[in-house]
Amino acid sequence: MINITLPDGSVKQYEKGTTPLQVALSISSGLARNVISAKFNDTIVETTTPLQDDGNLVLLTFNDDEGKQAFWHSTSHLMAQALLKLYPDVHLTIGPSIENGFYYDVDLNGELISENDFPKIEAKMLELARGKHDFEMREVTKSEALEYYKSKNNPFKVELIENLEEGTITFCDHDDFTDLCRGGHIPNTGFIKAVKLMNIAGAYWRGDENNPQLTRIYGISFPKQKELKEYLALLEEAKKRDHRKLGKELKLFTFSQKVGQGLPLWLPKGAALRDRLEKFMKDAQEAAGYQPVVSPHIGQKELYMTSGHYQKYGEDSFQPIKTPQDGEEYLLKPMNCPHHCEIFNSQAWSYRDLPQRYAEFGTVYRYEQSGELHGLTRVRGFTQDDAHIFCMPEQLDEEFKKVIDLVLYVFGALGFENFTAQVSLRDPENPSKYIGSDENWTKAEAAILNAAEEKGLNYKVETGEAAFYGPKLDFMVKDALGRQWQLGTIQVDYNLPERFELEYKGSDNEMHRPVMIHRAPFGSLERFIAILLEHTGGNFPLWLMPEQAIILSISEKYENYSKKVLSLLKKHEIRAIFDNRGETMGKKIREAEMNKIPYMLIIGEAEVENETVSVRKHGGDDLGEMPIESFAKILQVETDKEVYKFEV
Repeated sequence: MINITLPDGSVKQYEKGTTPLQVALSISSGLARNVISAKFNDTIVETTTPLQDDGNLVLLTFNDDEGKQAFWHSTSHLMAQALLKLYPDVHLTIGPSIENGFYYDVDLNGELISENDFPKIEAKMLELARGKHDFEMREVTKSEALEYYKSKNNPFKVELIENLEEGTITFCDHDDFTDLCRGGHIPNTGFIKAVKLMNIAGAYWRGDENNPQLTRIYGISFPKQKELKEYLALLEEAKKRDHRKLGKELKLFTFSQKVGQGLPLWLPKGAALRDRLEKFMKDAQEAAGYQPVVSPHIGQKELYMTSGHYQKYGEDSFQPIKTPQDGEEYLLKPMNCPHHCEIFNSQAWSYRDLPQRYAEFGTVYRYEQSGELHGLTRVRGFTQDDAHIFCMPEQLDEEFKKVIDLVLYVFGALGFENFTAQVSLRDPENPSKYIGSDENWTKAEAAILNAAEEKGLNYKVETGEAAFYGPKLDFMVKDALGRQWQLGTIQVDYNLPERFELEYKGSDNEMHRPVMIHRAPFGSLERFIAILLEHTGGNFPLWLMPEQAIILSISEKYENYSKKVLSLLKKHEIRAIFDNRGETMGKKIREAEMNKIPYMLIIGEAEVENETVSVRKHGGDDLGEMPIESFAKILQVETDKEVYKFEV
């Protein structure tokens, strides 16, 4: 017998060789119908895998992220089978699942496939799926695997197999189709009820531009047609919310080929938006005891050699800048932390001086490949809301909790309510991957876990995902469309204090190394604004809006009063503009709606006589006629609800 521990902590006994599907059946037939994959001792297995040892079992459905990955990986096999049925001469390479769906890279080998062929391929996939063919894994020897793919004249699979070790090679069979695969499938093809091929692109074999170019076909699948329809509707909404589209419409930012790829230019409204975000963060940081610092955009190459960033990011950075001085080289900075270490190193410190908290909106530069650039989410120059805390090991727990408070404040003020946290710890089986003493690691990991628990975070623990210099806490936020983004990170670092020989004098009059905390609630302003744009659809919180109100006069004879209203609004610190164009009122209202201005103040004869304004809210709600002071009060109340003062 073996002991199987379920996610609720209960332990059940089963005969050795019992499968996850049989475990599901022992719980309920309804669960068994929906289980599509399983995780045993943190490894994805088939529902038909015989369990031979005691362990933890998680039964996965399509509602689980890992269940979706098994579903989509299985569908990539189905697409590969359909492609071979329709285009027998293509060569298959690899077909993984991705965050939303799957792809398969194929060598067309003279065949022609375009998006016009998608309906035909989808139909063939669904026809094959209806056969309810089981996905079955089997081990093969290296020679058997090589012989099979050599007989298919497939040099790509042969190359993959040549790099595998004997005893680690498995094939997956379903129907008359076989593929090289490590596993992780749904029970059979019949679970796949809805398929949509999304696009087609070029991709180099193994990501190397010196290798042959392949054709990559992307797709997605679902167990119900209704779910596919909902997903496609969500994609249409995402197109409307695309930050590149909204950024252009709202005149926030632009790009110029003459300036260079991946280097955004912020227009006046976008620059004002950035300023407000920076002020918001700076006010909170000041309340939390941070001190502002400023560091240059470049640094000597030796600085980044000392920190290790040159070794880590050298290939992805802009190349060194040579000066007239022989042998002198500078780099555009890829990180702010080496500069902050040198700021700390500029004077002697006592334990009484710690913690020291340095904050900077520092612009950094990384040479991203042109094919990976994407609006504001992937750029070559970006500004981080960076801060580094230098503290004693015994202060780590408290400082970490304070940073969590700051991150939660940012999320609350900006409407990110659906988020989880991930605690990344070291792999105890592989200590050589990490630096620092066991004692310090134990303290750091305990501090993060304790902080996450005390703050009531919805978190998961990932063992082996820590950075080499220390454990970390990442915040994963879901936006209004249900997409997940990483926003906010807190990292504990014993590496840089060692590399830069940072010290403070302790109460014992001995010199000690401080612990360093890296934190960035926004991450980068560029990426954060892109996510915020798509999350809100451009309808930012009122306190962030570039223009909070627009004055629309019915006739030019009310222009003087309109200007008086504009002046009064400015005295109330309300950002407003006056549209005095000779356009129709209908057109002015439509354009104000398109520009997502929260409030329209209509002025006609009655408003002039009564010294009031008629207020129309974005979206069409009519709030009626009121004095300027009453309107100002409405905005004040709304703003106060959105942003509360950060308190330590």
